[in-house]
This record gives sequence, structure tokens and C-alpha cells, in this order.
Amino acid sequence: MSEKITSFEDLECWKASRRLRTFIAKTIAPTLPKEERYGLASQILRPARSTTANIAEGYGRFHYLDNAKFCSNARGSYFETLDHLITANDENMIAAALLSEGRKLVNEAAKILNGYINYLRRKASSPDNQ
Repeated sequence: MSEKITSFEDLECWKASRRLRTFIAKTIAPTLPKEERYGLASQILRPARSTTANIAEGYGRFHYLDNAKFCSNARGSYFETLDHLITANDENMIAAALLSEGRKLVNEAAKILNGYINYLRRKASSPDNQ
């Protein structure tokens, strides 16, 4: 966190979540069968979109522990998204290569977000914030 953060858009965890969300919206959802438009496509888009939204909402709370809670929600949405990718692969709607790419994006985003959550928790427990 060496660069000045002036917006949630500056957060590396938000940027990683955005890459995942964009992958789902532009690569996965359009390849799903038309009959899944209101089924799996809708289900996989919701958690992918909520990752960035939760990080943004947490950032706007201006309270370390509130922010960490919303980031935890975003982390849960990463794994919900991954489960939907696994389902799509299991049901032969997406290729294994797309599942692998999605898994990589989820793991990368989760790793970055875990670091940010740890930072927030340390800041919340620092004597300067008591």
C-alpha cells in the first residue's frame, strides 16, 4: 500500500475483482447456452458483480472493521463465483481452460483481498485507533 489511496478504484483488491467480474461478464456469460440466460448466467453474474460492489461499499464506510466485513462478503462471492464456474464445466457449458482461467482470477483476487483485510484488521487494532 505504498501509493496514495484516494478512491476504492485505487485498491489492488478492487482492480483484481474487476478483472474477475469482467471475465465473467464478457467471456463466460456470453458462451453459456441461451436457455441458461436466466439460470446459470444470472447466478454467476450476481456474485461476480458483488465482489467489486462490496469492496466499494466497505471503503465508503470509513471504518476499518466495517470495511473488513464488506471485504469478507466480497471474498465469499469469489468462491460462489468459482462454484458456478465449476458447475458450468461439470455440465459441459464451458471448457476446462475457461474454468482454469476463472480459478486463477479468483485465487489471485482472494490473495490480494486477504492482504487488504489483514491490513484493515491491523489498523483497527492499532493503539492510534483506540
